[in-house]
Amino acid sequence: MFSAIARIFRTPDLRRKIGFTLGIIALYRLGSFIPTPFVDFGNVQACLAQNQGTSGLYELVNLFSGGALLQLSIFALGIMPYITASIITQLLRVVIPHFETLHKEGQAGQSKLTQYTRYLTIFLGILQSTTLITVARSGALFGTNSGPECSSLITDDTWYAVLLMVLTMTAGTGLIMWMGELITERGIGNGMSLLIFTSIAATFPSSLWAIAESHGFEMFLLVLAIGCVVVIAVVFVEQSQRRVPVQYAKRMVGRRTYGGNSTYIPIKVNMAGVIPIIFASSLLYLPALIAQFNQPAAGEQPAAWVTWITTYLTNGDHPLYMALYFLLIIGFTYFYVAITFNPEEVADNMKKYGGFIPGIRAGRPTAEYLDYVLTRVTLPGSLYLGLIALIPLVALATVGANQNFPFGGASILIIVGVGLETVKQIDSQLQQRHYEGLLR
Repeated sequence: MFSAIARIFRTPDLRRKIGFTLGIIALYRLGSFIPTPFVDFGNVQACLAQNQGTSGLYELVNLFSGGALLQLSIFALGIMPYITASIITQLLRVVIPHFETLHKEGQAGQSKLTQYTRYLTIFLGILQSTTLITVARSGALFGTNSGPECSSLITDDTWYAVLLMVLTMTAGTGLIMWMGELITERGIGNGMSLLIFTSIAATFPSSLWAIAESHGFEMFLLVLAIGCVVVIAVVFVEQSQRRVPVQYAKRMVGRRTYGGNSTYIPIKVNMAGVIPIIFASSLLYLPALIAQFNQPAAGEQPAAWVTWITTYLTNGDHPLYMALYFLLIIGFTYFYVAITFNPEEVADNMKKYGGFIPGIRAGRPTAEYLDYVLTRVTLPGSLYLGLIALIPLVALATVGANQNFPFGGASILIIVGVGLETVKQIDSQLQQRHYEGLLR
């Protein structure tokens, strides 16, 4: 292992790519601490000290921004607008035939879809920055029970100051998107994934230190032990796949023989990734958001439905919240897998190139068989996603740990997934130059 790492830094091209990637990551983290114009940095830090955690959608966006959201920095929105735009573009393929046509056109169509994603990212950046600044001006960014300094985060409420803040945060989103594409072109691996990895990994030390301070060194060691077990389990499941064998018939073209080889279709256990957790968190946050805008005036009793939502659907440690969260993740897993993997399209492509699954006729029987396998492989994958997502909530309910519990939920899935992908990228580039990779 150590000799392989030494070979990385002895290879000039690979060393240059890693150095470039680390430089972009350092600039990205620096931007997370530069405050937006007209933001009172002292009050923001005081509110962060009072409120060690947030809940609902704010927690998810703050996680993906590396803590920049609640600091109201120039990179406050992080990579979240791009993630949302990518998901929307992918889902629109089912609704808009033109998008599906572009997807099937190869590189040219993919470039067009990427351009649409960029435009949508900027639009969502404007929308989300406006919402964030409005919430910050109202004093509800850190909750309704925060101190008086949390109601004066913005030093200037004039229209041109708000406009400048919106433009700054949107420009920060565009800059992050450009940084990610630079890493993809000139660095190591997928740039957007590495930036998300950096944002989440940056919160790990502070989360672990907060647990050590509030619950003692023994709880800190217990959390580390649980984290090691969870990481091993996530690595095992993320690498697990059901390989459907495919045989290609021989065919003669002139005097040459083509085909006759065997391959397989890899159907991963967790094909949906972290998307179902994002969907479920966003959907569960909507009732709390509606209840927040229907709070009664001073001295009046809240409506019964507002009280019910506040009691059961805002606290992550409540059993009903956990049950709904778990069931939503299972449902969204099946929904997203059904959109991203089309058995009929795969069966048609196999039939076009003379491929077949041994013992299964080409065409519709192949599509039905793939759907049968996909449905059954997705079940353990959805249960696994639900259990991983519940780890922070169980920790909150049992030991009172923060909802930013590092070893669980979307954070650990992204950390492990991106880490494995980056190691594979480095391994493949080492094999191209030394015929021996990083992994053995």
